[in-house]
Amino acid sequence: MKVAAIQMISTPVLAENIATADRLLRQAAADGAGLLLLPEYWPLMGWQDVDKLSIAEPEHVGQIQDFLASMARQLKVWVIGGTLPLQSNEAGKVMNTSLVYNPEGEQVARYDKIHLFGFTKGDESYEEARTITAGDQVVSFDADFGRVGLSVCYDLRFPEMFRAMGPCTLIVVPAAFTYTTGQAHWEILLRARAIENQCYVLACGQGGKHINGRRTWGHSMLIDPWGKVLNVLSEGEGIVDGEIEPDVIASVRESLPALKHRKL
Repeated sequence: MKVAAIQMISTPVLAENIATADRLLRQAAADGAGLLLLPEYWPLMGWQDVDKLSIAEPEHVGQIQDFLASMARQLKVWVIGGTLPLQSNEAGKVMNTSLVYNPEGEQVARYDKIHLFGFTKGDESYEEARTITAGDQVVSFDADFGRVGLSVCYDLRFPEMFRAMGPCTLIVVPAAFTYTTGQAHWEILLRARAIENQCYVLACGQGGKHINGRRTWGHSMLIDPWGKVLNVLSEGEGIVDGEIEPDVIASVRESLPALKHRKL
């Protein structure tokens, strides 16, 4: 299976971001990828955190979800919709949700981001809990090439969550890592998750300077079960793709059976 991460620099205009995603998803599928991953917040990087409330959709209803389902069905691929805002039961908040569509365009999995990012350093400050309701369920799903674990951005710092997924063929990490934290920790955390879970990791970032003034780290990448970076795109809009090879997973797990050696 060939997989692809779609790196974007999303804007505060939903229509622009849908057009960009449409173009890049079609390009990745034309290049042979059978699973396509969009980044966190791909439909909107607003001027303010509360802007996402204006485009929040109920589950199964709305133009963002219709677009994702249509792309999966038209291109006959798996589509993991990075994250999009779904309506929350809490006033003034949304769920930061990753939806999965099979090649028939059917929604087969939903993951609501569990760990909400908080960071303050100098003039840089983020507090996702102000506008996002946290999820509480670890989610994975079965694709035709193996089990896929779902995570989002800040989840990357919590290895116990990935252990709870059970053995996976692939773990996906859509993200909008800040430039500051990405430069320091992004690659090393991704490689650690691949090594300790002995599986492929496909990480898909927002990648550059946004019109709202924010700068995201980018560096979307595919990592193999030995921790080797197979492909990476530093900044800018584009596609990172590569092959998922079950024989490589089997070889790593046979030669170093760490998953079988777990005691806790």
